[in-house]
Amino acid sequence: MATRTRRSQRRTDALTRERIVEAAVELLDSAGDGGLTFKTLTERLKTGPGAIYWHVANKDELLEAATDGVVAAALAVEPDGTPRDEIRALAFSLFDAIDEHPWLGTQLAMQFSRNPWGTVVPRIFESIGRRVRGLGLPESSWFIATSALVHYILGAAGQNAANARSAGRGVNRAEFLDATSKAWERLSREDYPFLHAIADQVREHDDREQFVAGIDFILAGVITDRSAT
Repeated sequence: MATRTRRSQRRTDALTRERIVEAAVELLDSAGDGGLTFKTLTERLKTGPGAIYWHVANKDELLEAATDGVVAAALAVEPDGTPRDEIRALAFSLFDAIDEHPWLGTQLAMQFSRNPWGTVVPRIFESIGRRVRGLGLPESSWFIATSALVHYILGAAGQNAANARSAGRGVNRAEFLDATSKAWERLSREDYPFLHAIADQVREHDDREQFVAGIDFILAGVITDRSAT
């Protein structure tokens, strides 16, 4: 009995929380949320469930840890330049992370709605918020400006990732945009004059350029607001 206990303890010690989270991210990337179970995780790690439960209490905790790990890596970039340059660099890093991990957008939305006091939401707000503070805004504007940036970044990046997944299922992006543009052009010009005016832009736009343009619009707005105060 003592020998079995020592072997079990050694196996538990060798299996770190970091390795468990790494394996969880791999499973999420390949099979999605539904493919991540403690059974599939034990098979991948070649261990028993007890060794995993030693480090992670349940699937919700595991999903939060996986989300936090990917977000932490994305925010670990060392941008250089003005606070505005750094915000853009962090935004692109989050954009790429959400694009590379199809499950991440959904998990981020869940963290914001269900667990804003956990590790993920404070990490994102702190990273963007420090740069917002560096823009010289009055303190009363920090939360509003940071919230606008964070929600835009995650929303736009999540939508782009969803579009990319559609393309991965056999939908050609250029054909999709062309069909959308033509459909808008067929709408009543009287009822939809704006959509008629921008239909060609939809057909030709670049996702990353569109994304950073949104960041610049928000930053221009908050900087103008600072100048007016």
